[in-house]
Amino acid sequence: MPAIRVLLVDDHAVVRTGIRTMLELMPDVHVVGEAAHGRDALRFLKTHASEVDVVLMDVSMAELDGISTTGYLTKDYPHIRVVMLSMHTTATHVLPAVQAGAVGYVPKSATRAELEQALRAVMRGETYLSPAVAKHVANGYRRSLTPGGADDSAPPPEVLRPHERELLQLIAEGHGTKEIAARLHISPKAAESRRLRLMERLAIHDVAGLVRYAIRKGIVPLGE
Repeated sequence: MPAIRVLLVDDHAVVRTGIRTMLELMPDVHVVGEAAHGRDALRFLKTHASEVDVVLMDVSMAELDGISTTGYLTKDYPHIRVVMLSMHTTATHVLPAVQAGAVGYVPKSATRAELEQALRAVMRGETYLSPAVAKHVANGYRRSLTPGGADDSAPPPEVLRPHERELLQLIAEGHGTKEIAARLHISPKAAESRRLRLMERLAIHDVAGLVRYAIRKGIVPLGE
C-alpha cells in the first residue's frame, strides 16, 4: 500500500501535536510538514508540493483560513486532496469548503479510525463526509428549501473567489489598508480598490457591514 503523505495545517501548536501523534500511529501515513495557517501552507507547497498527497487542514485560522487556502491550492496543485478537520460541522462551513475543492470533512471529535478512513477514502478518489457532518449539511439544505429559512440578505460565502474571501477575512480581523496591502503584496491603493469592489459585490456599504457579514457567514468567529 503506497504511503499517504500529509501536510498538517492548524493554527494551534498543541492541536497539531495531538493530530500528528494520531497520524503517526496509522500504517503508511507520514506527516511531511506542518503549517500554522493557510499562508504558511501555500509557502510550503511552493517547494514541496510533489511530496504531499493530502492537506489535512482546519477551517478557521488567522492570516488565511482553510477555505480560502483550499481554493488556492486545488487550483495550483490539483493532485493534492484537501481534507478539512474542524470543530465546525454546520453547513455554513462545510458547503463553502466543498465548493472550494475539499474532498473530505471530518470533525475534530472524530476517532482515529474515522480519520484514517477519511484519508484512505480520498486517496481512492472518493469524497468523505463524516456522518455527523453530512447530517448538518442535509439539515441545512432542507432549511434552505423552506420559505424564509435561508439568509438571502447577501450572497453565500461560496460565491466569493479565494482572493475575495481572503480580503474579507483580513478586513474582519481588523487589519488596516496598509497592513492588508503588505500581506497581499500589493499597493495600498490597490488594496483600497479591492475593498470597494468587494463592498459593491456584496452590496455592503461600510466596513462594519463587512465585519458583520464575515461573522454571520462563519468566515471569522464572533469576537475575532
